[in-house]
Amino acid sequence: MYVSCERVFQPRLNGKPVVVLSSNDGACIARSNEAKELGVKMAQPWFQVRHLERSAGLVAVSANFELYSDMSSRMMAVEARYAPQQEVYSIDESFLSFDGVRADLIAVGKDLRAAVLRETGLPTSVGFGATKTLAKLANHVAKTADRKPGSYPGHLAQVCNFGLMSQEELDNVMGATEVGAVWGVGRRISAKLSDGGVRTVLDLVRMDAATLRKKFSVVLEKTLLELRGTSCMDLDDAPAARQQILVSRSFGKSVTEVSGIVEAVSEFASRSAEKLRAQDSVAGAVNVFFLTSPFRPTDRQHNVSVTVPLVRPTSDSRILVTAAADAVRREFRVGFPYAKAGVMLLDLQPANQVQGELDLFSAAEALEPHGKDKGRPALMQAMDALNMRFGRDSVRLGSVTLASNGADVRSWSTRQERRSPRYTTRWDEMPTVKA
Repeated sequence: MYVSCERVFQPRLNGKPVVVLSSNDGACIARSNEAKELGVKMAQPWFQVRHLERSAGLVAVSANFELYSDMSSRMMAVEARYAPQQEVYSIDESFLSFDGVRADLIAVGKDLRAAVLRETGLPTSVGFGATKTLAKLANHVAKTADRKPGSYPGHLAQVCNFGLMSQEELDNVMGATEVGAVWGVGRRISAKLSDGGVRTVLDLVRMDAATLRKKFSVVLEKTLLELRGTSCMDLDDAPAARQQILVSRSFGKSVTEVSGIVEAVSEFASRSAEKLRAQDSVAGAVNVFFLTSPFRPTDRQHNVSVTVPLVRPTSDSRILVTAAADAVRREFRVGFPYAKAGVMLLDLQPANQVQGELDLFSAAEALEPHGKDKGRPALMQAMDALNMRFGRDSVRLGSVTLASNGADVRSWSTRQERRSPRYTTRWDEMPTVKA
C-alpha cells in the first residue's frame, strides 16, 4: 500500500525495487515485489540493504503516513459506493457486504477495481466469498494470480469469486494454497499444522473440527467453519472504540532540554485527544513516558513512566496536554540524552456516559454552568473542524511549538531525509502541472 501510494505521484518508481523506511529511516516497513525479489526482508534494518542502492537500483523513501492515510480514505470512499455495508478493516483493506444484492459480482468487482484505479491510482484485488475468511482467501488468490502468473488459473487474477466455483475447482485452488495464507493462521500455528501434515488450505478444511479445537483453540475451529462456508464473524459498520490510545515516537536526535520533551509530549497528547474525540470518548487518566536509548549503553540511562489520574474524564486537548506537560516537568532530569517519548490515554469511556462526581476542592469551576467549562466542547469541535479544513496543525496549542518556536523542523522530529511531499493534504506541497 505504501509503495503504491508513492508510485501514484512518482511514476518513475513503477517497475523498480522500492522500500519504505520507518521513523528515523531505520528499517524497511514496506517493499515492492521487485524489492522482495532482491531478498529484502520485512523490518530489515536499512543499513543491511543499503548497498543495493548502487548494485541493484533499490530506491528507498521515508514513510509518509499523512499521504498514506489520506489516500486510504479516498480509496475506502470509492469502495463504499458499491455495497450497502462496509467495514474498514485496515489502511488497505475493507469488507463489503453484498447480501441481497442481485448482480454479476465478477462484473461488480472489475468495475470497483477500475474505479479505485481511475480515481486514486491505487491497484487493488477483489475477492468474493460466503464468509469473511473465504473473501480474504479469494482476495489472496486474485492478487497472487495477478502477480505470479501460473500460480492459479489466469481467469482468477484481480477478481476472484469462490461462489462461482464448482467443488472440484475450489478444492484445486485450496490444494494449491499454503495453509499460512489463511486469515488468522500465523507463522507459529502454520508451523505446528505443517508438522502435523496440514500443509494446504484443503488439508485444513478436511480436518475434524473437534480435534482442531482440542489441539489448538476455539478461534482456529471458527476459522475452519468459516472456510467451510459457515459465518462466524459479522460485518461491523464501525470499528469498536479503542480501549487505549497511544501516540509515541523515537526522536531523530537526542533531546536534552526539558522544553523539547514538553513540546513532543504536548504534540502526542494533542494527537491522542483528536483520536479520542473522533470516537466520541473521554479519558480518565494520562500515561506519559520518555526514555533514553537502550541501544546506546554508553549513554546515561533514565526511563520515566508516570500515570496522571484526572479529576473528571475529558477529551479537552488543553487539559490532557497540561497534565502530560506537568508530568514531564516533574520527572525530567538534566544531563540525560532522551531518545523517545509517548502519551497513552487510559480509562476510556463513552463521552455521553460519564459518571458525575463530588469535587469539594474545585466545586466552583465544576458546578458553575456558565463558567470555564461551558465553551470547551465547542472550542474543541472548532479546533478539529479548522484542522480538518485547512490541514493538520493549522490550529494548535502553544506548548506544541515551545522548543522549536513554531519552526517546521522541531527539536525532537524524526529523521525523514527521503520523505516525499504530502501531495493531497498540504497546499504548499500539492503537485504542480506546467503546460
